[in-house]
Amino acid sequence: MIQIIKNLYLTNRFFLVFGIIAGLFALSFAIQFLFPVLQAALVVAAFVVLIDGLLLYSRNFSITGKRKVPKVFSLGDENNVALELESTSGVPMQLTVIDELPEQFQERKFSLELFLPKGAKKIARYKLRPTTRGEYAFGHANVFAASQIGLLQRRFLVAEPEVVPVYPSIQQMKKFELKAMNKISHFQGIKKLRRLGHSYEFEQIKNYVKGDDYRSVNWKATGRRGDLMVNQYEDERAQQVYVVIDKSRTMKMPFEGLSLLDYAINTSLVIANIALQKHDKAGLITFSDKVGTVIRAERSPVHLRKIINALYNEKERHLEANYELLYYAARNIIKGRSLVLLYTNFESMYALERVLPILRKINRLHLLVVVFFDNTEIADFVEGEAADTEGIYIQTVARSFISEKRQIVGTLRKYGIQTILTRPEELSVNTVNKYLELKARGMI
Repeated sequence: MIQIIKNLYLTNRFFLVFGIIAGLFALSFAIQFLFPVLQAALVVAAFVVLIDGLLLYSRNFSITGKRKVPKVFSLGDENNVALELESTSGVPMQLTVIDELPEQFQERKFSLELFLPKGAKKIARYKLRPTTRGEYAFGHANVFAASQIGLLQRRFLVAEPEVVPVYPSIQQMKKFELKAMNKISHFQGIKKLRRLGHSYEFEQIKNYVKGDDYRSVNWKATGRRGDLMVNQYEDERAQQVYVVIDKSRTMKMPFEGLSLLDYAINTSLVIANIALQKHDKAGLITFSDKVGTVIRAERSPVHLRKIINALYNEKERHLEANYELLYYAARNIIKGRSLVLLYTNFESMYALERVLPILRKINRLHLLVVVFFDNTEIADFVEGEAADTEGIYIQTVARSFISEKRQIVGTLRKYGIQTILTRPEELSVNTVNKYLELKARGMI
């Protein structure tokens, strides 16, 4: 009996009906002939409530269901969740579904309204966008079922509690892998560059077609076959690509729910996967006030999984980055000339000037690409119209910040350091473009 009461709920329709009756009872003090009519109405309403309760707790009135979620969620992406519900009832149901979402979402008003015909199945779908890595615990899915009378609801608990880990974006990794590996791709943002020179490995001899480089003609093969033959080359393989992530306090700045560190982590997974698919070796180094994770560049079958697990466990630190340690890592950990993609953030020329000598030393050892971020909120504010004198002053200051970012880019390029200044949401595509560009030019 206690369980029945615990799972029984009153609907808005119940309160509406009995609220109207109560109001009319108050009115009957002035209009006395209403009183016996309302007494009869109250009895009828109570009888209807009893019938509704009997329907809800009849033997064949039941709902079963299960939740379908991915094995892992992708950080910063829309992840699909489905609730499969099945009715064994002989009457149609009006359902209100409240899934117990993980506490990280802080969602207090989540609900789904469904109509379920008798004996039918239905799938309720929704999307979740996690903005932090870690374990996300789902509870039960609460299904509140009402008959067509709709005065009462019965609660059913479906879908068992489960825990889903949130990893760096697997969805983004797969999307950019397809774009980067498709040789005839015209996807927006992924640029294919013409190869210059012959700093590539020999692949095969093929028939000449219009547009082939005449310098690649193989005259011996041409003489033997009687047709014009050319050598075909492919990108050099087994080049080392190191992703270096600054996880100091400068990377804690949030944009659209994700910190700069999380954007860098998602992109690091993308570029490591593409490098491995291109037969290069991928490595990972994180640092702040001390050197964190170190994964030496290689391309074994389980290497990508090792990188994913390492990125999953990375946390921001509250201290400033020690670039002397980064130089130590570049000299002693990274063996042989490599492409080094450094994800960091500079907000002023002063911040750059402090570390510029070290960056120049690293660039002499390796091909260094410094990746840092535009402040999108400042950029969007500058594009708006100032309403008063104070707004004009604030916009002027904001423009000086933007100008200083461009000055940082110019200073780095003056010393031969490759640079990417990007909006956080465009980080992956711009980094992939730069990697493909450097590889196509034979610079790594």
